[in-house]
Amino acid sequence: MASYLFLGVAVSFTFIVTDVFANDTLLIPEDLLLGAATASYQIEGAWNEDGKGENIWDRWTHSNPNLINNGSNGDVACDSYHKYKEDVQLLNELGVNFYRFSISWSRIIPSGYTNVINEKGLNYYKNLINELLAKGIEPFVTLYHWSHPQFLEEMGGWTNEMMVEWISDYARIIFKELGPKVKYFATINEPHVFCGEGYGMGLKAPGKKLGSPGIFECMHNVLKAHATIYHIYNEEFREHQKGKIGIIIPCTGALPKNPNETEAVDMHFQFNCAWIAHPIFSKTGDYPTIMKIHVAENSKLDGFPRSLLPEFTPEWVQYIKGTSDFFGLNHYSSKLVEIVPRAEGQKWYAYSGVKESVDPSWPKSASPWLRVVPSGFREIIKKIAREYNNPPIYVTENGFSDKCCTSDYSRISYLHSYIKAMLLAIYEDGCNVKAYTVWSLLDNFEWESGYSVRFGLVYVNFTDSNRTRTPKWSMNWYKNIIATRILNSTLDSPTGMLEAPKKRGTSERRRERRIRTTTST
Repeated sequence: MASYLFLGVAVSFTFIVTDVFANDTLLIPEDLLLGAATASYQIEGAWNEDGKGENIWDRWTHSNPNLINNGSNGDVACDSYHKYKEDVQLLNELGVNFYRFSISWSRIIPSGYTNVINEKGLNYYKNLINELLAKGIEPFVTLYHWSHPQFLEEMGGWTNEMMVEWISDYARIIFKELGPKVKYFATINEPHVFCGEGYGMGLKAPGKKLGSPGIFECMHNVLKAHATIYHIYNEEFREHQKGKIGIIIPCTGALPKNPNETEAVDMHFQFNCAWIAHPIFSKTGDYPTIMKIHVAENSKLDGFPRSLLPEFTPEWVQYIKGTSDFFGLNHYSSKLVEIVPRAEGQKWYAYSGVKESVDPSWPKSASPWLRVVPSGFREIIKKIAREYNNPPIYVTENGFSDKCCTSDYSRISYLHSYIKAMLLAIYEDGCNVKAYTVWSLLDNFEWESGYSVRFGLVYVNFTDSNRTRTPKWSMNWYKNIIATRILNSTLDSPTGMLEAPKKRGTSERRRERRIRTTTST
């Protein structure tokens, strides 16, 4: 089995290299921040230590092991709660500008109510932040990455509008306790995913199967919560802390299945990316007009007395509009799209009238949903820039999954092709990309896939009680990119990738700029 998987990796690598590595050299802009990311439930472990309360993923994995690959869970995961210094040292060796990680809400506020605050949980994150800053690494803190206290879920979770107040109380504590040393905050990570798969389809915690009504209500409350958190930071903390705060939106790329079918591409964007982005980044605010029309029409066809898409009052429209200092973009893959009468069963944007598919020639990963389509990355960056007056874009997640091995050829190839696409969007299309983040620093608990797929730059041995970490070739490759700030046209040899990268001098930087300006891209 292992040899078959390794062969699959090698074949995929060959395909991509042939397509991607042209005779050019691109420089990483000096002001483009480079980092790596993780999330609390996926790496921390220590699920019931030092006063931490039960969260929805604790309950979901313990109650439904049959729904997780190999019945696994995040009880120990990478054990980063105990090994955070080792992880920071890995980040230091990488040379990243920042580390994006998330706070476990239930580690700070076990029940979800702020009458009881767990000081040991707060101290863990204070120690992590101090360790990062001591190494010259900026902490990039995500307040909510899919897990909240189980007690709040029993009160309705994201289908209860009170969630806006509960998460705002939690956010205020984080700003007060951690904010003085944090310059980058994200409010909520990927609402589409936890609303769609957690409340609509029952695939992720909390495992609710509420269909479209639950999804739309969840997303509506998320937007209110995000805006409220933003205003708390803006009005109570920004003057002294002088940080930036935004939201993280997953935007799948879209390419027309049929030539010149631009309507399908735009419709997919409006139901996918703009569902969250339009109320925040557009000049008018509110949900996209075409989305409101389609959901109302399809709700009526399904026999509902009114549209399933909730309405914002004019006051909420204004309160939400403009509440992000950057566009947090998570992107992994793309789809072919086409217009159909009714796209039933097409995830949580079934009412869009757009059908998704993939080109069978697109290289695969270990995750069924992730195909290698770097051109889609460039297109989604361009689309965001066009739609929202070229906001500063922080790519907060981008990565590739495989099954095994530290000699991860396909990951290196994927990252090369996607970074190249991003740089072309910057240099040729004028897009305002300011940060790029690899998902993930470590192999980790990948939700319902458990530990069966790996996204890490660092291999974690999950059968070893010490959770031994081993840098992969991709870590050394990314380390070289960060140190030299050059995307070369060819890969180093396997042995060369393991050598320490050489820092550039001023004269080398000038020479490289001349190379870029005289080389066709």
